[in-house]
Amino acid sequence: MLKIHSEPPKPPLPDTGPALLALGFRPFFSLAALSAVVLLTIWLGAWAGRIDTGAYYGTIGWHSHEMLFGYTTAVIAGFLLTAVRNWTGVNTPTGLPLGLLSLLWLAGRIAPALAGTLPPILIAATDLLFLPAVAAAIAPPLWKGEQKINRIFVPLLLAMALANLLVHLQALGLADTASRGTDVMLYLIILLLIILSGRVMPFFTRAVIPGHAPKQNPVVDKVTLIALGALILELLLLPTPWLTALLTLTLAVTQILRLFGWYHRGIWKLPILWVLYTGFFWIIAGLLLMALAQFDLFPANLARHALTLGGIGITTFGMMARVSLGHTGRPIDPAPAISLGFVLLNIAAAARVFGPLLLAEKYNLWIHLSGGLWVISFLLFSVVYLPKLSRPRVDGKAG
Repeated sequence: MLKIHSEPPKPPLPDTGPALLALGFRPFFSLAALSAVVLLTIWLGAWAGRIDTGAYYGTIGWHSHEMLFGYTTAVIAGFLLTAVRNWTGVNTPTGLPLGLLSLLWLAGRIAPALAGTLPPILIAATDLLFLPAVAAAIAPPLWKGEQKINRIFVPLLLAMALANLLVHLQALGLADTASRGTDVMLYLIILLLIILSGRVMPFFTRAVIPGHAPKQNPVVDKVTLIALGALILELLLLPTPWLTALLTLTLAVTQILRLFGWYHRGIWKLPILWVLYTGFFWIIAGLLLMALAQFDLFPANLARHALTLGGIGITTFGMMARVSLGHTGRPIDPAPAISLGFVLLNIAAAARVFGPLLLAEKYNLWIHLSGGLWVISFLLFSVVYLPKLSRPRVDGKAG
């Protein structure tokens, strides 16, 4: 698998401005947590017919766009702006530039609500600028760093921007490409999570379980990257059900093999570790279910939620919880409320994916149950972490 390397230690980098803008994870994890609450609350109101999400994306289109290009890109930006500084020892935006980048993300969330007031092209441009701006922010440090492999994240962000463009082209009435853009973005995010999981999960497992040596299989890792790349290109150029099924099934099998190499039963004693494993379990389940969905053997919408709510939601929640502790100088030991959030998110995923199969006539119940548990989980995160994210590190170090 693509390995993400760190550079040799360099002198501490200075902070600029208030603590909330001292490093990328602080404003963007805060925005991600708050948007997770607000976006799902709006969506539940829209599903109940009590809130109008506007005509720019359409109701369903707004929900899928904002969860992938809103919530998830905030997590990605926060993680990369923080990690790239660690990998290279070169500063990423802090202070005013970081604040402006955060406001650009926020503008992309607000602009569609002003459809009818703002020109559609301005709405599109506002949202489309964010991912290239993040790519531009991390490119100079990555190109100054010695490990060229880490530069992969720049084209990955630009590919995500292309997927976003496909969604906006349909919103502007220029093409019928929104579903294709959404699917491409979904698997680009899965690609990012699979790349990062291959580094952090074995490393974290080895670090906390004495004597355990996680195994990596280079052949399996290579097949994973080839299959994911082929899947993204296929969905972008010519979606074909049988090929999608073959590629998602291949990916599910390779991820099972990777997970077997990392796994140790001792993970279940550590919530901050098992949450990452359960998130990865949901990615595997989602890939398997998406393969079945290509032949109408499983509802495609439910399979997609296994990947999104389960895989992306749980993994990002767990990563934000861990990074926010480590990078504020605190022990990697989540509060009981956060461990409860880990459990609630897994229940939310199970309710959303499998509940409708058990009681199809209670479909609305399952949506409101899973959405409510999601909101509660991120409210817990916000209450516990927002004070930490807005204050200086407890150990006095930069960041």
